[in-house]
Amino acid sequence: MSAVYVFAVQANPHFKNLFYFYLNLFNFHFDLLSDCSNNFRENAMKIQDTSAQDVVLAKNNNKKPLIIVVLICITLIICYFTLAPAFSNWSSSDLSISAQRLRLGTVQKGDLVRDLSVQGRVVASVSPRLYSPAQGTITFKVDAGDSVTIGQVLAEIDSPALTNELKQEESSLQRSQMELDREKIQAKKQALENQKAVDLALVSLTAADREKRRADKAFATHSISQIDFEKAQDDLQNAKLVHQHAVRDAELNQESLAFEIQTKEFQVERQALLVAELTRKVDELTMRSPVNGIVGNLAVQQKNQVTQNQPILSVVDLSEFELEVDIPESYADDLAIGMHAEISLNGETHLATLVTISPEIENNQVNGRVRFATHNLAGESIEQPQGLRQNQRLTTRILMESKENVLMVQRGQFLDSGSGRIAYLVKDSIAEKTTISTGIRSLSSVEIMDGLKAGDTIIISGTDQFNGADRILITN
Repeated sequence: MSAVYVFAVQANPHFKNLFYFYLNLFNFHFDLLSDCSNNFRENAMKIQDTSAQDVVLAKNNNKKPLIIVVLICITLIICYFTLAPAFSNWSSSDLSISAQRLRLGTVQKGDLVRDLSVQGRVVASVSPRLYSPAQGTITFKVDAGDSVTIGQVLAEIDSPALTNELKQEESSLQRSQMELDREKIQAKKQALENQKAVDLALVSLTAADREKRRADKAFATHSISQIDFEKAQDDLQNAKLVHQHAVRDAELNQESLAFEIQTKEFQVERQALLVAELTRKVDELTMRSPVNGIVGNLAVQQKNQVTQNQPILSVVDLSEFELEVDIPESYADDLAIGMHAEISLNGETHLATLVTISPEIENNQVNGRVRFATHNLAGESIEQPQGLRQNQRLTTRILMESKENVLMVQRGQFLDSGSGRIAYLVKDSIAEKTTISTGIRSLSSVEIMDGLKAGDTIIISGTDQFNGADRILITN
């Protein structure tokens, strides 16, 4: 037993005090049992019995107490080696806490996708609202919720003022057209007069030239005087000038007439545009559906008076939907148009794409729109989900970044408690405070940059309850 004692003391110095405590306790109980035995023996001797007839035999050495002591010592040693590690952990830890109050996570390697989960509101990507083109009385041809097709009549507006204005402008157009026709006739008459003047000047020029040739022959034979000869020359020159001016006047008159005709044509064209615009407005008094879909809420009552540009009704195109999402402003700089997204609907995941991001922040949020994808990642055409309703709420997961084969651990409150720089590493029911460095975070995991290795177990629940202790004992 002494050898066991020496071995135990060398194995753990705490055993010495524990051994002496249990040994003193055993001696106390052993002395108590001895006193009780002696008292019983003395009382037994006072009783009259047949002891005189008994034969005294040699007393045997009783070794039972020694065996009991050895068994008790062995039991104590076994208990010590069983409880000593727990006692050592308890004595060296700053705080103890139940394992039921903790959540543990194991560091492992894998692919980490940085994502963002937001709630989206289903809106129709094409939902035109119709407005009144003019003042008048409205008559609806459909009711709210009716299915309509492109070009179907939805409502009519009776606007006498606009209709009358169209008729007046059509009359003005006819008058302008008649003035243009009259101007063209006048131009033809003027062109004819100009041509007549040119022809007459040409005849006079031909006659003067002929007289000039006759004068030349006569003057050569001295049949006429010098004065008559010079007069023939002057007449020819005069005829040439008259012809030239007649031609120039005819050209200028033709240009002037063309300009006047062009002016009249511009007036007619302007009036025609005005009539076309009024015709368009009158045609818009018959309001038609711009898309295939259903009629939304009616903004006015049947046969009510409406003003110009007053909202009348909306038509919702059910063939294409988008999700309007509100994104926390802390993620605004990390988002970009074209990022992939996933939309959860009835237990299924549908691919989508982030198509718009608002440039301004309202109520600490950024508004964006997510559109259902028409092709999957392999380039195959896919259909949009059926059964969507306007303003339906759906969960949207925006995929911002992806990393392969990185150290990561399950995300938990320890990131907020230690600002992502402190973690408690669990080894043999002891959690030790460890400095770490984290990277990107997803909805379920966080990247571990430094301080941990694959296979390590850490506390992922909140660590505020530890009050900054370096070592924590985890009890069952």
